[in-house]
Amino acid sequence: MLSTLRPAATRATLRQQAVNPQVVRLAAAASTWAHVKEGPPDAILGITEAFKKDSFKEKINLGVGAYRDDKGKPYVLPSVRTAEQKVVNSTMDKEYAGITGVPSFTKAAALLAYGPNSKPIAEDRVAITQSISGTGALRIGGAFLQRWYPGSKTIYIPTPSWANHKAVFSDSGLEVKQYKYYNKDTIGLDFDGMISDLQSFPEGSIVLLHACAHNPTGIDPTQEQWQQIARVMKDKNHYPFFDMAYQGFASGDTDKDAYAVRHFIEQGFGLVLAQSFAKNMGLYGERVGAFSIVCDSAEEKKRVDSQIKILVRPLYSNPPIHGARIASEILNDQGLNKQWLGEVKGMADRIIEMRALLKKNLEDLGSKHNWNHITDQIGMFAYTGLKPEQMDTLAKEHSVYATKDGRISVAGITTDNVKRLAEAIYKVTG
Repeated sequence: MLSTLRPAATRATLRQQAVNPQVVRLAAAASTWAHVKEGPPDAILGITEAFKKDSFKEKINLGVGAYRDDKGKPYVLPSVRTAEQKVVNSTMDKEYAGITGVPSFTKAAALLAYGPNSKPIAEDRVAITQSISGTGALRIGGAFLQRWYPGSKTIYIPTPSWANHKAVFSDSGLEVKQYKYYNKDTIGLDFDGMISDLQSFPEGSIVLLHACAHNPTGIDPTQEQWQQIARVMKDKNHYPFFDMAYQGFASGDTDKDAYAVRHFIEQGFGLVLAQSFAKNMGLYGERVGAFSIVCDSAEEKKRVDSQIKILVRPLYSNPPIHGARIASEILNDQGLNKQWLGEVKGMADRIIEMRALLKKNLEDLGSKHNWNHITDQIGMFAYTGLKPEQMDTLAKEHSVYATKDGRISVAGITTDNVKRLAEAIYKVTG
């Protein structure tokens, strides 16, 4: 679309610079956005498109980061159906939520993360806001740290990390650097490298930590390793930023999955936390999340809370209410909460079972490779150790689609396709 200001600007250019009118006419004819370059396609969406175009009936999509049932279909939790019906039947109005969201939800989200016996909650020093799922929580956190963190505006993220972390924090105004995490030789945690990097960072650095079910590797530190990580970070006065997108979805136990966050608090850390309810409640499209900051006092919490509101107001004013009301019903209703916890465990158990079945099928085929990492890892994703060219072969010759780094979504494995998947991997790896 041509700008309405362009004719006036053209005349001014002719008068002031006496340039060739033909050149000006050519410039004026160019689109305002002619200089915009086409960006690279999203890797996951590209996999989905290739999968859709494949006409093979037994094709397998292991790229999508969403839970599927054992028939490969999207799954809506029965507790979510019940909670949603309760919300609809209550005929509540559709007025705006406050800037920080639905209070009954944020209070319950904090309790879920920090625990019912949390000292910071008891002392009223947790500032929390509803967010647009986990991504929105990360964005608020990045912006808050960029605006108010007194130390270096650099955040260190693991190598690898969720693909969107770098973009979110860069767009928040933070500089993004990395620390060692994945050991490709062992297909496990590079714990020594991680500790060495944490010790080498400038004092008071911001460090992003995946609370559980590390994305994309599925490799988590043990509780003993978390304790050592906390000791090193305390010695260096580093500031933790926890991303907890899979609480309950990793092990099936919401308390166990929150171990790292709660241990750091017990050790006296202040921290920030991003929560998502996309995976553990299946509320993907409802965009339900929370961002919180553990402060030193109730008075500090009041000041921090005021600045969170000032930050959120020009971003999106206030968050959507429907999904938060559903989550609130589940978290606050004793019966629904018990039902939900059982359903979360069921989802986690299915993924754990698929890991075991994939490993067993590979071993039964006579594979000489060690596939222990498949069951040692946890959560929705698994790092197979396959190379990019092997992943290409899986797609082109076996109609098995996943990212080139060898990451697969275990949620896409079913009892019906696990044998064929193992056969395809066996043919590619030997």
